[in-house]
Amino acid sequence: MTQINNLSRRKFIIGGGCMCGASLLLSSCTEVALSERKQLNIMSDDFLYSRTFPAYNNFKSQSKLITGTSEYNQIVDIGFKTRDAINVYYETNSQKNPTSNFQWEFILVDDDQTKNAWCMPGGKIAFYSGILPILKNQDGIASVMGHEIAHAVARHSAERASTAMVTDLGIMALEQLVLGQRLPQAAGYVRQFGLDLPFNRRQESEADYLGLIFSSLAGYDINESYKVWERMKEDMGGSGPSEFFSTHPSPDNRIKKLKEWIPIVSKQYPVIG
Repeated sequence: MTQINNLSRRKFIIGGGCMCGASLLLSSCTEVALSERKQLNIMSDDFLYSRTFPAYNNFKSQSKLITGTSEYNQIVDIGFKTRDAINVYYETNSQKNPTSNFQWEFILVDDDQTKNAWCMPGGKIAFYSGILPILKNQDGIASVMGHEIAHAVARHSAERASTAMVTDLGIMALEQLVLGQRLPQAAGYVRQFGLDLPFNRRQESEADYLGLIFSSLAGYDINESYKVWERMKEDMGGSGPSEFFSTHPSPDNRIKKLKEWIPIVSKQYPVIG
C-alpha cells in the first residue's frame, strides 16, 4: 500500500493500455484524466453524443421514473455537487476539464428488482431504486455516483468501442492467416477471456479509483465505498460471480483495492472548496 504513491495515476492500473504501435493509431492515443493511463480512442465526443443522448432520452420515455421524492432529490444533489467539485478542481489547477462538454442529467428509475446504476457518455446517469437500500446513505450514493461519473470522464465507452473495432480486425486477420478459418470458436474464446473480460475489469477498477477521487473532492466519506461492496457481497449471497468469467472485479478484490486507495486518495485529493 505504501508503494501506490510511486505507482499512482501513471501505473496503478496496468495493462490494456493504448495499442499505439501502428502509426495509423498513434494520433488516436489519449490519456485518461487523473490516472494518466494511455488509451485508444478513435471516436469523437460529438459522434458518441449524437447517438447516446437520443438513446438516453428514449430510455427515459420508456421507463417509469421517480421524481420529486427525497431519494430522487438526494441523487440529483449529490450528482451536481460532484460535478461542481470536479469543475473547481480543474479550474483551480488550471487544467483542461474533461467534463466541460458534458450535458449532465440524473434520473431515478422505479425498479426495485434492479440493483444497478450506469452512466452514458456525456454525463447521462441513471440509478435504479433497487440499489438504494444497499447504498444506504448519501456517502454510499456518492461512491456509486463517483464511479459512474468516472466511466464518463475516462471515456470508457469510446475506448471499448475503439478497442473492439481494432480487435475485430485483428481476429479477422488471425482467422485468415493463422487459423485458416478453421478455429473461429477458439479465436472467440481467446478474445472473450484473454482480452474483453480482463479489459472490462481494468476499466471497472479504474472507475473505482477515479470515483474515490471525485467523491473525496466533493466532501463525501469515501470509507463508505468498500462498505457498499460489503453490503453488495452480502446481498449476492456472500460471494458473487467468479472474476475470471465476469466483466467486473470480484467484490473481495474491489474491497481490498478500495481499502488500499482510500488513505492515499484522502491525502492527495481532499475536499475542495
